[in-house]
Amino acid sequence: MPYPEMMIHGMRQELAQLGIEETKTPEAVTEALNTDGTVMVVVNSVCGCAAGGVRPGIAMALANSENKPDRAITVFAGADIDATDVAREHFTGYMPSSPAIGILKGGQLVQMFERRDLEGRPPQVIAQALSEAFAKHCGSANAANN
Repeated sequence: MPYPEMMIHGMRQELAQLGIEETKTPEAVTEALNTDGTVMVVVNSVCGCAAGGVRPGIAMALANSENKPDRAITVFAGADIDATDVAREHFTGYMPSSPAIGILKGGQLVQMFERRDLEGRPPQVIAQALSEAFAKHCGSANAANN
């Protein structure tokens, strides 16, 4: 049974306020990932590590990175169940985890941050790792190199 929307609304809003698009249906995820550009896919979660490190780390990375994904979407584990399943289908070779962040380019996974890469890390460390991933995979200067 999915989490009640009133319980997770604020957690959704933290990412929506950053301009990250909520994709609550499988069709919305598929449409968002059907691009030649880079897409950051955030699997949002109710856990403490999402609140204490991941969402603040994403905010810091987006605010302070020169290169950013062409598009950023989010699904909510435990709420957008079918949409989350479709997003995770693109995380080939990785077990489902939440929170999680995948960077896809041309529909292919190029970098993955699993829960084990995020849990217990302060926002600054997560932001730095995301900024490095953005520098490597996003932006016109890197498009020809990756």
